[in-house]
Amino acid sequence: MPAAISVQGLTKSYGDFQAVRGIDFEVEEDEVFGLLGPNGAGKTTTVEILEGLRERTGGKVSVLGFDPGVEVRSLKDNIGVCLQATNLQEKITLKEALTLFGAFYSRNTDPDKLLQRLQLWDKRNAQYSQLSGGQKQRLALALAMINDPQLVFLDEPTTGLDPQVRLEIHNLIEEMRAGNKTILLTTHYIEEAERLCDRVAIVDAGKIIAIGTPVELIEKTIGASHIELTCCQPLPAEGIPAGIEAQKVQLSEDRKHLSVYAARPARTIVDLVKWVDQLGIELEDFHLKRPTLEDVFIELTGKKLRE
Repeated sequence: MPAAISVQGLTKSYGDFQAVRGIDFEVEEDEVFGLLGPNGAGKTTTVEILEGLRERTGGKVSVLGFDPGVEVRSLKDNIGVCLQATNLQEKITLKEALTLFGAFYSRNTDPDKLLQRLQLWDKRNAQYSQLSGGQKQRLALALAMINDPQLVFLDEPTTGLDPQVRLEIHNLIEEMRAGNKTILLTTHYIEEAERLCDRVAIVDAGKIIAIGTPVELIEKTIGASHIELTCCQPLPAEGIPAGIEAQKVQLSEDRKHLSVYAARPARTIVDLVKWVDQLGIELEDFHLKRPTLEDVFIELTGKKLRE
């Protein structure tokens, strides 16, 4: 099966500034693919090129078999787009908005079912200005789905929303995935990408610096889990025995705090606890921190996602 999205050597320049500097990636059909990167990394520019909203400077791009720089009308008939911000005329009602947007496409899904699924049915005759922020974002998702698209672009769909609305949108994305939709997602929430995405690409300064499943990126970049022990009495100055599996060991000056990084933490934890018990030392506290996608992001970019 051909990829839903294929990008080769994509570049975009604004005068002397190169916002996108030779990006390559593919998105398979029925996949949720995430683009992660700090502000200014080139994510939105890349997505807008794929959507046919912005011209590229160079490279080859195919979206559902269409060149978004040439076959714009055919492309837009087959994709759904939820932008970072959607603003409609204040007095338009939800049903009017869906009817209007539906007229732009060659095929439509049932607008009433969309309103019911997105918990907007009771607001179907309300004006846009009367909606809350969460309701406006759910309407934006409905507008992106009105043409029953094969591929949906979601550019930071949950930014600024409260946790309950964010969870509702997560459930909708999972339903779309189950309905064989291909989704390209950008997000400022690292846990969102870790939960929803089959694969992610980390973008920094206009280039992709890592790509893979969240698990693959974690294992490749970080690998080890962090184990912390706090004891009531000092541990031996020579540190842990050679037989305990560890990649890195740190002992505090007072020798009461031990940090161990291990690829197989379950085994290492058992050995550490046995060792401490054999020494007759009382264990005061214990923590295990497994690496996350956020740890990978910071390790690779030196930044937090919101920077």
